Amino acid sequence: MGESGEARPEAATDTATVRNEFALERYRYVLQQIHAVNENAHRFLAIYQTLATALVTAALALFIGYRKWDLAAATARGGVIGLLTLVTVVAAFTGTLIVVGALAWLDYRNEECDITDEIVGPGFRKRPRSGNLLRWYETYVLLFILVSVITMWVLAALFLLPAMR
Repeated sequence: MGESGEARPEAATDTATVRNEFALERYRYVLQQIHAVNENAHRFLAIYQTLATALVTAALALFIGYRKWDLAAATARGGVIGLLTLVTVVAAFTGTLIVVGALAWLDYRNEECDITDEIVGPGFRKRPRSGNLLRWYETYVLLFILVSVITMWVLAALFLLPAMR
């Protein structure tokens, strides 16, 4: 019979097995979360493109039709500025979601590296580096959003608003 001070060999094996199974399940979960974060960036871009297109179309329709609708020029200008402000808010919200998603991705990738360092061995997966920022598609999505919003405001300021006198 075993004494209370003696460790049973099968208890150590059971603990190691449970630990490895738990690590494997956690690893699967982390990989699933990384995949979800990657997909979300595409969804956010699609939402931005859809809303920006609809709002800019409304601004252009207002520019084209304000005389026919007997709207005052100041009211039409205010409407165009309001619609472009909404585009900017949508862009800011989308940009925030993409940045938060990238930060979550970094956190999950570091957790993935922690798991593989512990279970497989140190250095099995390289940790993400900030130097790879230019390789991340989120960087270019954010640049696209920024450039598109700036372009919309510049075009409106140079062409639409002055023509609405």
